[in-house]
Amino acid sequence: MVVDRSAIFIFITRMEQHKRSKQTAPDKGAGLRAGQLLELTVVSLNDDGYGLATHEGKLVFVSGVLPGEVVQVKIDFAGRRESFATVVRVLRHNPQRLKTVPCDRTNSCDGCPLIQMKYPAQLAWKKGVVEQAIKRYQSLQQALVHDVAPSPQPLHYRNSAKLVVAGKFAAPLIGIYRRNSHDVLDLGDCPLHHPIINRVAAAVKEGIRRGKVSIYSQKSSQGLLRYLVVRVSETDNRAMVVFVTSERNYNEIHHLAKYLQGVVPEVIVVVQNVNISTGNSIMGEKEFFLGKERALATTIGDIKFAISPRSFFQVNSGSARLIYEKVREWAGLTGKESVVDLYCGIGGISLFLAREAKEVYGIELVEAAVADAEKNARLNQIRNCSFAAGNAAELLRELREEGKRVDLIVLNPPRKGCDEQVLQDVAAIGPTRVIYVSCSPQTMARDLDIFARLGYQTRAVQPVDMFPQTPHVEDVALLVKENVQGSGSEV
Repeated sequence: MVVDRSAIFIFITRMEQHKRSKQTAPDKGAGLRAGQLLELTVVSLNDDGYGLATHEGKLVFVSGVLPGEVVQVKIDFAGRRESFATVVRVLRHNPQRLKTVPCDRTNSCDGCPLIQMKYPAQLAWKKGVVEQAIKRYQSLQQALVHDVAPSPQPLHYRNSAKLVVAGKFAAPLIGIYRRNSHDVLDLGDCPLHHPIINRVAAAVKEGIRRGKVSIYSQKSSQGLLRYLVVRVSETDNRAMVVFVTSERNYNEIHHLAKYLQGVVPEVIVVVQNVNISTGNSIMGEKEFFLGKERALATTIGDIKFAISPRSFFQVNSGSARLIYEKVREWAGLTGKESVVDLYCGIGGISLFLAREAKEVYGIELVEAAVADAEKNARLNQIRNCSFAAGNAAELLRELREEGKRVDLIVLNPPRKGCDEQVLQDVAAIGPTRVIYVSCSPQTMARDLDIFARLGYQTRAVQPVDMFPQTPHVEDVALLVKENVQGSGSEV
């Protein structure tokens, strides 16, 4: 689906007119209240997948709608500047709306706001999001944005889930927080989760009931079981389960784990993680294995990985492989190059590049991730990879001071993007190519613009659909040093 830019312009113009009139006109939207029913026309979708509409000059975000639709909605939250609503009825349909949505919780769950949209339309909409982010910058006007590479599996692709446990042991809930609240929505058979995850959640709920396991309450800070973390190896059809608890309490969790493994024998790793904090962090500092197995084995392409309870690993293995293969293609390695992989995590991209490079040097802030990367290098018998834990800018500076030649630098930063100092240090080292992998088109475009001022031209961007049914999209960007000819593969 292509974003209707003229409609967006009209929408923004109306909002600007409303802002200018606020000082002299009364707040006509002041009457909005929770529970109110309205009929609205959806102008467009924002970058989070919410429909944008207005009511008497007031901005209303609507989940589960498509541009151009006329809908009856119920106001869930009425704020001074903006309100949130859910759909009661669609009165005029967008032709890209699915006749049958693969989820019966779309009116209560906004975890996948695009799930009512046909998949090709989702891909077109995401390409529009990336193009808008890129074209904001004059320096990136010549960058080619490819069509979004589709996920091999649009449904049941998530190989991991971090779920909240709530309620009472007689009627437990396992799911996610509802928007703008700490109320927990029980997910049941989530169409995004791998089937084993759904089976684990169902078995844990029954185990809680049978064992009368106490559930943690955020209000009282009392109770035992707080979160359920599940990881699945799609290649081995095996799973790891982490019970996050407020204290050690071996007995209840031991019996719950035993019941779970009896019902779902694919669970081969069971861990109790103790989180004594009262904040929103999921994992605590201490963990105890409830069995002999310590890690989950999986494979992406021809690379094997051992995943520990704290390892970061891509939630969509099929799309992760597309990203790694695109990085390897655009790297254009011949066996003579030195590569630096910044924000390397557990070594996914590093190991994919190692067999075609002279050497790969991975840098990662999290020490546990570096330990996993080293284990994965040994697991694959790859000896030309080395990893270091520390601040990216400082370690890059050390490489520069050592006079080390670097031909390619790969960056895969968190959603907030890179500190400008890191980008300056990358440019100062002077690789002929830079490949930037990002989960945020907006921060990626900002950093690519900075790179343009540092002498690196963005040739192409390849979006990859890592999270179907959601507004998120991953991107791989190829940059070349100005005045360097023939760098990298065809784009």
